[in-house]
Amino acid sequence: MKAKSFWFKRAAISLAAAGLGAVALSPALFSKAAAEGQYLAADHIVLKSARDVDPKAQTAVIPIHKGNFQGKTVWYIITDASDYGIAHDLNALYAPKLANLPIGCPECVQDVTLGRPTGKFNNEAIVNFAGIPDFSKHRIFTPGPGGFPPAAANPGAVGDSKYSPYIRIAGSPIIYNAPIIAIGDGPFDVTTHTNTQGRVLAIDTTQDDDGPEATFLLARGFDSGEPILYLSTEASDPGAAAIERATYVPLLAKAPFQSGDDNLGSARERIFVFINGQTGRGNQNAQGLQYVAKDGNLDKDATLANSSTLDTSVNVQGDFPSLDDPRHANAYSPLWDVQLGQWTDKAVSDGKNTRQTDENEILNLVGQGYITGPGGSPYGGVFVVNCPPVAYVNNRPSADKAENVFNR
Repeated sequence: MKAKSFWFKRAAISLAAAGLGAVALSPALFSKAAAEGQYLAADHIVLKSARDVDPKAQTAVIPIHKGNFQGKTVWYIITDASDYGIAHDLNALYAPKLANLPIGCPECVQDVTLGRPTGKFNNEAIVNFAGIPDFSKHRIFTPGPGGFPPAAANPGAVGDSKYSPYIRIAGSPIIYNAPIIAIGDGPFDVTTHTNTQGRVLAIDTTQDDDGPEATFLLARGFDSGEPILYLSTEASDPGAAAIERATYVPLLAKAPFQSGDDNLGSARERIFVFINGQTGRGNQNAQGLQYVAKDGNLDKDATLANSSTLDTSVNVQGDFPSLDDPRHANAYSPLWDVQLGQWTDKAVSDGKNTRQTDENEILNLVGQGYITGPGGSPYGGVFVVNCPPVAYVNNRPSADKAENVFNR
């Protein structure tokens, strides 16, 4: 079926940003810290369970866990927990905002049960899920005449009516971010992804010293002026899921609450996405949906062989786990409220439409009238994505580069 992304239609506007000729992909900021096959240092990894984070290949290895759905084997990862002690015990990210997820949307949290411990390896109990994704469909992304909006965009994975990546074990109030990334006992399709999530590049289910693990394609982005790498596993919009190589989970659109950010009861944090940034594979100012649609090889399925050639819209995350101020570090959430921005004609003519790397600098440009929502609509949240950060590439994101002078 065709994706019904309302913002695709609103984004079908005059995309006036200049595009450069295609040359070799050269994400210099992201490869500065590591040569081919060289991994980031452990102190650059914020998701402590991850290893072998390769910024040039845009990959990381993350432990996977065995689960069950009505007698069928599923495999999931754990990236976040709403409790500080448990998050650190699991080498996951602490995301206290996840505790707000059931507000107004109890179905946004999947209630699961624990089976008996396996008695093998680390004696981990099996999680019994109530809902799962369907990975059997093939993801489609066909660029439009100007790249974006696309001619066709359909997600390859769709959650059923009970699936949410956010789970709560019966008897406990703690909420975990535990996306299902594969189904079955193998063999696993890691080239066309008919039984795996679209960013899974390799799976090893062997119960050895490393335990079961998978290699994932990461997404490039920025936070507080610094290049970062993150996972993208679910989206509440089908078009966004196709772009992100993620699972479409429509019920997450009801998560509290649109444009909530740091307000009372919010489970979301802001991420900043541009529609009409600059394009061109050699252009260090390239950013946004038009760029990734034209130059990011979105029409290709992700594999180990091509991971370094696949790009993203180079989004900017808000509060990040490594920030100096605990008020901001602890405001992090993997459930990102997508602030979809369009550069105005004046921004383009004034040369303001350069690559952005910091949330407050973006919000100041919004306040100055250089950025609006799609088609000139008010700026704010449009849909949500589940995107836990994995690592920073060069320097640690520590504080915003600018003061938010418009108090947005």
